[in-house]
Amino acid sequence: MKTTAEHNERMAKLTFASVYPHYIAKIESKGRTHEELIEVIEWLTGFDDKTLKVLIEEGVTFETFFKKANLNPNAQLITGVICGYRIEEIDNKLTKQVRYLDKLVDELAKGKKMEKILRKR
Repeated sequence: MKTTAEHNERMAKLTFASVYPHYIAKIESKGRTHEELIEVIEWLTGFDDKTLKVLIEEGVTFETFFKKANLNPNAQLITGVICGYRIEEIDNKLTKQVRYLDKLVDELAKGKKMEKILRKR
């Protein structure tokens, strides 16, 4: 799926710190925990809680966030629609990575079991 250059640029320049509180609010309102959110983010990116706090304090953009990440090789198993985009059809690498994270947070909020979210077979 083609995303516009403007959309991709907006994703790249968005700070992780500006979105993270929304992730927390979304999952906690559905009865999930902050620890589960950290587990999901660590699975996708390799960032533990301490590293996430540093990245938030530094105000890194999603572009920097994902450049520093060690993306899980099973991330490609994250499919479906998020924010009106079918993830597997997104052609911009960074936008796809951001949508991977969005999808995992969404699955957590919807009450999926952790082994399904973390793509354990």
